[in-house]
Amino acid sequence: MIFRHPQAWLAAALSLCTVSATAAEGMWTLDNLPRAQLKERYGFEPDAKWVDHVMKASVRLAGGCSGSFVSKDGLVLTNAHCVLDCVQDLSGEKDWVNEGFVARKREDELACPSVELNRLEQITDVSARIAKATAGKTGQAYVEAKQATQAAIESECSGQDAAHTRCDIVELYNGGRYDLYRYHRFQDVRLVFSPEYQAAFFGGDPDNFNFPRYNLDMGLLRAYENGKPAKIKDYFPLNAAGAKTGELTMVTGHPGSTERQLTVAQLEALRDYRLINTALYYAERRAMLAQYGRIGAEAARQSQTDLTYTENSLKVYKGEIEALHDPAVFERKRDEEATLRAAATSTAPWDEIARAETVLRNHYVRYQMLERSRAFYSEHFRIARALVRHAEEMRKPNEVRLPEFQDAALPTLEQRVMSKAPIYPEYEKAKLTWSLTKLREAVGPDDALVKLVLGKQSPDELARDLVDGSKLADPAVRRQLWDGGAAAIAASNDPFIKLARAIDAPARAVRKTIEADVEGPESRAAEEIAKVRFARFGTAVYPDATFTLRLSYGEVQGWDENGTPVPPFTDLGGAFARQTGRDPFELPKAWNAAKDKLDLATPYNFVTTNDIIGGNSGSPVINRKAEIVGLAFDGNAHSHGGAFWFDDKLNRCVAVHPAAIAEALDKIYGVPGLLKEMQGR
Repeated sequence: MIFRHPQAWLAAALSLCTVSATAAEGMWTLDNLPRAQLKERYGFEPDAKWVDHVMKASVRLAGGCSGSFVSKDGLVLTNAHCVLDCVQDLSGEKDWVNEGFVARKREDELACPSVELNRLEQITDVSARIAKATAGKTGQAYVEAKQATQAAIESECSGQDAAHTRCDIVELYNGGRYDLYRYHRFQDVRLVFSPEYQAAFFGGDPDNFNFPRYNLDMGLLRAYENGKPAKIKDYFPLNAAGAKTGELTMVTGHPGSTERQLTVAQLEALRDYRLINTALYYAERRAMLAQYGRIGAEAARQSQTDLTYTENSLKVYKGEIEALHDPAVFERKRDEEATLRAAATSTAPWDEIARAETVLRNHYVRYQMLERSRAFYSEHFRIARALVRHAEEMRKPNEVRLPEFQDAALPTLEQRVMSKAPIYPEYEKAKLTWSLTKLREAVGPDDALVKLVLGKQSPDELARDLVDGSKLADPAVRRQLWDGGAAAIAASNDPFIKLARAIDAPARAVRKTIEADVEGPESRAAEEIAKVRFARFGTAVYPDATFTLRLSYGEVQGWDENGTPVPPFTDLGGAFARQTGRDPFELPKAWNAAKDKLDLATPYNFVTTNDIIGGNSGSPVINRKAEIVGLAFDGNAHSHGGAFWFDDKLNRCVAVHPAAIAEALDKIYGVPGLLKEMQGR
């Protein structure tokens, strides 16, 4: 439960428009680090060489996590929950999710079907070029001009080497600045190590976003190039000693998104219907997945990963709803907005955003159902939509395609569409039956869309006919449709292809409405608000998170919970003391067998004041020597509000201690070679 009290709010009064040298707030871009704060508080002055090294040792998992290189041979450290999809995809006769996976030799490392790693190489400001292209334009014309210019810039950047170079335009300060991020792309990524589910997720959903914690939430991947382990110059060695209480810690990772610079109208929309709608969706999805898993052991295995992610997402959204229903949040946000409005020459940008939010509310449910595919919870449909739209979009010039089908995005998309991960027909039917039922509930049985999709059939009948009649589970069929383009798609009788074709026009229509009447006006208005913010505060304010590389600084520190001190460290002994022998508080057999060999006083998990959010999962926690002193994997319950503000008195980053990583790899899993590689020996 998220706890709030007046004293905490005084400490949290760091607004988006002010800067404090005493609080560790901020997810800072590497080209605008808070050098003055670091020097004043910790006597640390990172130079250009240090920053470049840190940038190139950090990696992004394109699917939504962070990681870091930890050896010269391409070894990557991240979270177990960040490699869970790969482990699930590779499981079958071997249940590596629950049994764990260890590659004891390089030749035992298994290729992940759809994992891509990105290493940031360069940041370039391209704001002026985008501003010139969009000058004087509004609505759909503004959106199209911006997308076309972004596509041209990204294509120029990647050139003829899209297989190894990824270029993304990043919108910072809600449109106040546009940067081009150029990455080195690794698409041959192999699984090296993943612990048993019981070790990585010990405590399960009851412990999630809580502390004390006892999780070995770590996974190891390896980047390959030309069939061999990638040769890496910049990497972080593991320092098993970790960091002491009060010691400076820095997290380099890729926080997904925050809403700290939204207007009051946008926050009200999140509070009043968007988050509630999303939380209800995930709550019902959790129930459906849990019910499917009770069919039997195989059904439970098939749904385990999805259920884990769903439970995690539900807890996040519930926490954000609770945070936004605290009156103190809006009191502070209104004060911040009033300060900016007073500094502006006109309140028109805020009024424009408020009008756009009204439009969004009228179209939100249909947009989620159609364009976000909530009506079609199915791997078959995900693949079918990608194939149908790929065929259509590739007939257009690059600059006018949907962004996800432009040249810069195609290698990632193709990798995912051609993934050899198994698709389970009965599981697909269960998910699709549920989501089609949600469509009918959301828009009504008499709606033209429902009639188009269901006809005279029930959701379960349609789901059965779609799955039983489709051949899209076969990657070879997908390859033929991908390479065959529009002609192959038009000739296909696959029921999922036909469904994706049938709903493409209404889906594109609602998407265009959102772009023209919501995203376009809000983006243009946000640019004007950003100019006011820059004029008043410059770049002393960090931008909202955008799933791009950021650095946050803090220190190892517990917190006070209702007058009770929460110590910053747990140890291995605590995990054994906490286990009940029943799920989810049961350690793996290998752990209990190795108990007598372990040093139970070894630090296990710990907390810091680093400012993190979803997407930071797998981020390295480093010291000033750029050594790994922890592995971020979670936040505490108070951190749910981190989407909207930061409170250094209560918000905490939860991390795995490097000593526990070393102890486990050596004494439980018997892979001292991996440990030595991570320590640079």
